[in-house]
Amino acid sequence: MENAYVTTPFGRRAMSLGMLASQQIAENIEPGTAKNKWKLFRAICEARPSLGVTDRALTVLDALLTFYPADELSEERGLIVFPSNAQLSIRARGMTAATLRRHLAGLVDAGLILRKDSANGKRYARRGRAGDIEEAFGFSLAPLLARAAEIEALAAQSVADREQLRITKQHLTICRR
Repeated sequence: MENAYVTTPFGRRAMSLGMLASQQIAENIEPGTAKNKWKLFRAICEARPSLGVTDRALTVLDALLTFYPADELSEERGLIVFPSNAQLSIRARGMTAATLRRHLAGLVDAGLILRKDSANGKRYARRGRAGDIEEAFGFSLAPLLARAAEIEALAAQSVADREQLRITKQHLTICRR
């Protein structure tokens, strides 16, 4: 039997097979993998229709990424951010709390982030005597790092499809003349 840490949704949300699958994918990050968070975010913006996220959800993801201290996402530094709703709302350009929760749930459903809830549902980090973070509760960015190659491939495909559509429209315009 596999003994793994499974994060169940806090509150009234039901656990889905998609959530379980994204948690398993996030656990299988190759050691030493590091990606620039802003390049990865641009790739997510390009692949937005394929990933099934809205533009407002991307605003929330952008705000979450600003809470990650380094430009490179890597497992060595930890991949959990733990902002309060108030601070997240400010960085998400004044988004209301209900809208923020809805778009966070959309990002979880899309498999781009994971929730790592504490027993009381709060987001915080426990620090050790040396000041290092020992355990953090909040949003895990591990799925972004684990799915980076897939996201970049989807973005490249989206750009190629858009270019093909432009060329096809151009040929159609020439044929009509």
